[in-house]
Amino acid sequence: MNGDLKSLFLLDPSIHFLNHGSFGACPKQVFEVYQTWQRRLESQPVLFLGRELQTFDCEARKVLGSYLCVSGDDLVFVPNATQGVNVIARSLAFTPGDEILTTNHEYGACEYTWEFVCQKTGAHYVRQEINLPAQSEEEIAEAIWAGVSERTKLIYLSHITSPTALRLPVEIICKRARERGIKTLVDGAHAPGQIELDLEKIGADWYVGNCHKWLLSPKGAGFLYARQEVQSLVEPLVVSWGYHAQPQNSAGSQFLDFLGWSGTKDPAAYLSVPAAIQFMQENQWALIRESCHTLLSATLAQICELVDMDPIYPSGSDLYFQMAAAPLPIGTDLVRLKNKLYTEFKVEAPVIDWNGRKFIRVSVQGYNTQDDLDALLYGLESLLR
Repeated sequence: MNGDLKSLFLLDPSIHFLNHGSFGACPKQVFEVYQTWQRRLESQPVLFLGRELQTFDCEARKVLGSYLCVSGDDLVFVPNATQGVNVIARSLAFTPGDEILTTNHEYGACEYTWEFVCQKTGAHYVRQEINLPAQSEEEIAEAIWAGVSERTKLIYLSHITSPTALRLPVEIICKRARERGIKTLVDGAHAPGQIELDLEKIGADWYVGNCHKWLLSPKGAGFLYARQEVQSLVEPLVVSWGYHAQPQNSAGSQFLDFLGWSGTKDPAAYLSVPAAIQFMQENQWALIRESCHTLLSATLAQICELVDMDPIYPSGSDLYFQMAAAPLPIGTDLVRLKNKLYTEFKVEAPVIDWNGRKFIRVSVQGYNTQDDLDALLYGLESLLR
């Protein structure tokens, strides 16, 4: 890992920041591009929002689409993946008895979305258990598919889960679902930038992702991808001018028109996504990711040895990448541990209480060094002794 990368970020150098997975961190040069867009907006708001934005937005979507291996016209920017999930959840016509199949590893905020939708429609949210430790993507796929029934209308999965950082075999599930006529929605909040993505190959009907996490853009940039065949099913959460877009103001499709304009907003985070992609390319981010994975794997092994517990993934596995969960003793006071790690050891890392098990979730990004992981290990050894 190149310690010089840390100087390229705005993070407080006194903190061992091992929580990139929560909100990300933006490089200085990308943040400067973001501020440049904001200043340009404020210098002539009417020109920018009224006459220029559609072109800028199209150019940014084209760059992001190329990165994701799809057309930019099949993407819209959204503030975050959670809003993208809400767009699809609120668009689909569920009826009493319909089933939304998912896993017991999903993100809490989006689970509330499905709880809300099911209460309104009478549909059922079916959590299929994936046991830990996970052994292979084939085993995980079989566990998920065992929950499919004649009532399954949608399969909703995280690509990389939030509480356990487990990569789910979305390609396998999406292929099987298409063969059965079941729609699929993949929540890729943690995937863009952490793993290589080819949305065409994945084959989901809808895929949502964050750019402000592992893709390194400013906060408030995410995307919603929809296959052309299902774009007509997507409805806007906010109905605005795009609902009756005039030819001279149309973005070229109902999908883009309905979701592209929801009122006055600051689009600077969206427009900075190409700069974030360029930053990663200039810094050979594929190699950085591999270095991060190697450092994280060694740290996981050390934590498991410290607490005398088995890991939740096979050693050296590709079921996790730059973010992973390490087990903690069941009696651990998570609130005390998190607070003490921060106040006494300057370590920022989240702790997780998941299905009766306790974890610490560790993110390793390009700006992290061995010193950061050593500080975590030292803090854990001191506090768990």
